[in-house]
Amino acid sequence: MKRKFLSIRFWLTLGLFCSILFAAWRIYHKVADWGFNLSPNRNIPVWTIESHLTFKPIGKDIRIKLARPTDTNEYKVLDETIIASGYSVEKNKDSFILSREKAQKTQNIYYRIVVYDNKEGQIETKSFIKPKINVVSEFDDVSLPIAREILETVKQKNGDFVQNLIQTLNNPESNEIVLSFMPDKKDAFELTEIIQNLLALEKIPSRLIRGIQLEEGRKTSVPDVMIEVYHAKENRWQIYHIHSGETGLPKDFVVLQRGGASLVDVTGGKDSRIKYSILKSLNSSFGMAKYRAKSENQEKLFSYSIYSLPINQQNMLKWLMIFPLAILIVVILRNIIGLKTMGTFTPMLISMALVETGFIPGLIAFTLVVGVGLAIRMGLSKLNLLLVPRISAVVVFVILIIQMSAVIGYQLDWTVASSALFFPIIILAWVIERASIICEEEGLRNACKEVFCSVLVAVITYFVIVNNTIRHIMFAFNELNLVILFIVMLLGTYTGYRLTELKRFAPLVQYRNKK
Repeated sequence: MKRKFLSIRFWLTLGLFCSILFAAWRIYHKVADWGFNLSPNRNIPVWTIESHLTFKPIGKDIRIKLARPTDTNEYKVLDETIIASGYSVEKNKDSFILSREKAQKTQNIYYRIVVYDNKEGQIETKSFIKPKINVVSEFDDVSLPIAREILETVKQKNGDFVQNLIQTLNNPESNEIVLSFMPDKKDAFELTEIIQNLLALEKIPSRLIRGIQLEEGRKTSVPDVMIEVYHAKENRWQIYHIHSGETGLPKDFVVLQRGGASLVDVTGGKDSRIKYSILKSLNSSFGMAKYRAKSENQEKLFSYSIYSLPINQQNMLKWLMIFPLAILIVVILRNIIGLKTMGTFTPMLISMALVETGFIPGLIAFTLVVGVGLAIRMGLSKLNLLLVPRISAVVVFVILIIQMSAVIGYQLDWTVASSALFFPIIILAWVIERASIICEEEGLRNACKEVFCSVLVAVITYFVIVNNTIRHIMFAFNELNLVILFIVMLLGTYTGYRLTELKRFAPLVQYRNKK
């Protein structure tokens, strides 16, 4: 018998260990791939970037090439739409091609893209294909020697060559050669062009990056510019800020185009202008999970999870998923602590009712209904009724009590009285019946003690159920219920003393010590 007992405990322990490993793996997978979070209030910023292109037709057929971003390490595209009435739209990997016959009026084209998950620290892009080196220099015979002299000056400095070059060009006052080389007024595109030409002299490939710095409510007609430089030794692209030389993308920066001559090319039109508007919204981690799963090629796996169910069913499951934890608490309080309750899961049902009624009003209503019902039950005991009719009579009396309390509560605007409506009638009748039987067999003190323990367990369970963080964790990481299952079964193998029994058997221990 002992071997069998140890064998059962061994296999349950092994099952608990395996369930913990499985739950840990699933939790990591949901956090890393689906974006789940331990906090129930964490929202993910979702950015909408809208570009508005306007131009005047010149009486010829119109052809527009509009750059479009794709999923990268920095962010993911959630949705994109283009509104171009009268145009045929061809979608390529990195651009839209719009075309139509000649038009008369000013044209308005809208392109909207929704992005999320801009990741900080994505400072490089690996490349396994060596890019072609642009050695064509646009420097004339006068500026070429000065450019080479600047490069030699930069090479003498320690650190990142590209970073030192950018910082030198942005501080021309510190070097007379650079001051004579740089134009008086330089915009971002001019500065980037100079940097690229200087890098070309050193046979270092580079490309222009156009993007938008995400700021809520921002409107701009000029995209932000950065430069990306290829490092042959590490076989990677490195991003640099053209004014500070800092590496990596700034926070909340979305790349619209890498390389390329321009974001928009219009043929058959003039005076083209493009304006960018940015809008920020928030979405929950659950709301974005299906998009994350799709981007990670796990769409089928997600579709067979509870998170793909309709919202009303998910809300119902969110309550059900917390019950195993509440059951574990009841098992610990009964089998380990030794509290006696009226029924195994009656306290949990009472705690569910307290969620609907409110904590204080619910406790008061429960006490009043049980107290009045117990008094009526004592009166019925003198009639010597059989068990089933007696319990049925108690149920009817409970219904009448709840009915009266609801009417009185409504007329007098007493929330406490109206709270009795939310308690399960059968549970109240069972508590009253059970308390009366204990009172007859073991005395009023034991009956009150058991009712008090039942309410105490219900209160503890209530604070677990109403905790929003715990409820969120148990729903988001429902694999924990498998761990709870094995813990409950392991507790079922415990045959030692309960904590409340230690005081009861203390004299035996003292007697054995004296002996």
